[in-house]
Amino acid sequence: MTRTDTPSAWDERTQLTTFLDYARATARAKCEGVSPENARKAPLPGSPLMTLCGLISHLRWVEYSWFQVVFLGEEDEGPWTDEDPDREMRIAVDIPLADLLSDYEEQAARYRELVAGHSLDDKAERPIRDGRNVDLRWILLHLIEETARHNGHLDILRELADGRTGS
Repeated sequence: MTRTDTPSAWDERTQLTTFLDYARATARAKCEGVSPENARKAPLPGSPLMTLCGLISHLRWVEYSWFQVVFLGEEDEGPWTDEDPDREMRIAVDIPLADLLSDYEEQAARYRELVAGHSLDDKAERPIRDGRNVDLRWILLHLIEETARHNGHLDILRELADGRTGS
């Protein structure tokens, strides 16, 4: 997939999906060529779960939660538990980064189809914490924000790991 933030058309759906795909591609680019050891390192003393592997796993599971659990109303089969709400980040250090990135991309392809098959005005089956049922547009905007924010974390982790900046 080409990494671009310029949409092929100027309608709202194309702009939103282009920015989400751009943010996803940026997350993958931050991980290109990193060693397996550096992908699992948590260099920030106050953030022991903050690893490249952990963040990619988190991004993958955040999309799952918003699209499948909240929007479609499916049962939550994510890796987290009440006792370990960040488990997706903890277990990721035992999974090769290439596998995490592959799962993330495969899932993104499925969610592109899901988004294409629904109106941006379609409401989520499950309400968010405040009791409201958000629409698909809000979910896309939220995922753009979440992924972009974590791209900043990935950028810092990558620079601390091996000095690579940019992407």
